[in-house]
Amino acid sequence: QVQLVESGGGSVQTGGSLRLSCVASGRTLSAYAMGWFRQAPGKEREFVAALSSRDGSKYYADSVKGRFTSSRDDAKNTVSLQMNSLKPEDTAVYYCGASTGAASTIARAYGYWGQGTQVTVSS
Repeated sequence: QVQLVESGGGSVQTGGSLRLSCVASGRTLSAYAMGWFRQAPGKEREFVAALSSRDGSKYYADSVKGRFTSSRDDAKNTVSLQMNSLKPEDTAVYYCGASTGAASTIARAYGYWGQGTQVTVSS
């Protein structure tokens, strides 16, 4: 079983940047497809980005394309999410998830989750 811990959240102004990290323990990360999701108060968990464990493919939500970049370093058991040009609508708790299946844009495809890290973007 893999355990995930996110970090790097914080408060920034519109146009700022943050880099989130997700560190895995318990199992090697290379066996898992990884996903980033976010959840704002009163809303459902929303897909942000996903990274395949098989062929290096990456997927992004339309709302973050061109602004967010996700990467994985399996040697360090870490996945990162670089967030640039942040907007107030990016405000949410951000979660990383691990899946033993293919990379997916659907939250229920991920069986393991971290505790989340808060990102707040002020105008």
